[in-house]
Amino acid sequence: MDLNKLFHLQKNLDAKILEQNNLTNQNLSSQKILALQVKFGELANGTQCFSYWETKSPCKESTILDEYLSCLHFILSIGIDNDFTNFDLSSSYLSCNIIEQFLGLFIDINDFVICSSRDNYTTLFQDFINLGECLGFDDSEIEANFLEKNVLI
Repeated sequence: MDLNKLFHLQKNLDAKILEQNNLTNQNLSSQKILALQVKFGELANGTQCFSYWETKSPCKESTILDEYLSCLHFILSIGIDNDFTNFDLSSSYLSCNIIEQFLGLFIDINDFVICSSRDNYTTLFQDFINLGECLGFDDSEIEANFLEKNVLI
């Protein structure tokens, strides 16, 4: 996955959103973190991985991918705001328990809120990529759909 390209596209999208909504001089860090938490919840809801008390089918794979990409937009934007755009992700895919992946990501977000360090951001991003792998998405599919979605915005 070409992270430099994704960060560049996200930076342009962020600038466009800020300009269109007259937000150019506002700090939106808290809103972006909360939005990411909400989007993670929507992604989990789409998978229905937590629903043990009823049999409810997960959403279509394309819907789950769209929710995943929405999360990616916020993760990239948070990285841009903190100047955490220059790093490499390595594959550290260890287990595919989707529930544990989601719980870990919520912990990663809270860790980042408490200490907005490069290490905590990298962990959040890496765990997010691992979740994508658990959901059956590979890097090329994520990047291609991100680029396609970005063109439409």
